[in-house]
Amino acid sequence: MTDRIPMTPEGYEKLKEELDRLIKIERPAIIKAIAEARAHGDLSENAEYHAAREKQSFIEGRIQELQAKLARAYVIDPSKINQNKVAFGAKVRVIDIDTDEEKEFHLVGPDEADVKNGKISITSPVGRALIGKEVGEQVTIKAPAKTFNYEIISISFE
Repeated sequence: MTDRIPMTPEGYEKLKEELDRLIKIERPAIIKAIAEARAHGDLSENAEYHAAREKQSFIEGRIQELQAKLARAYVIDPSKINQNKVAFGAKVRVIDIDTDEEKEFHLVGPDEADVKNGKISITSPVGRALIGKEVGEQVTIKAPAKTFNYEIISISFE
């Protein structure tokens, strides 16, 4: 598990902000909630106490997960990449050859992927198909449901 995790600078900052919030705000708040619930007496029948302990467990697990991801992060600045070809961090506009529908994909690391917002992982089938391609090239992506045929119409690294 020593694999480096590729991340954009924005993705790295987002994870750092979540970690800071968990450590500085969430953790102290849940410790206080546990202390208050403990003060209510018998812990074996205290639902408030058990719920707070469960939330504490979740928070501590998430803190460890974020610390591990940040420790393994390999931050890649898209502005320092050859911008003639699709690469990590690129925003790629494509046109679906079959439907004439335009789409934009932002190629990010697996932990930053958010398909609803157009952010796709470089390890996804679409991401892997686009990497290394240039404007005007066509790619075919075989998905379980259907096959997509795209033509790359622009590449940007904003």
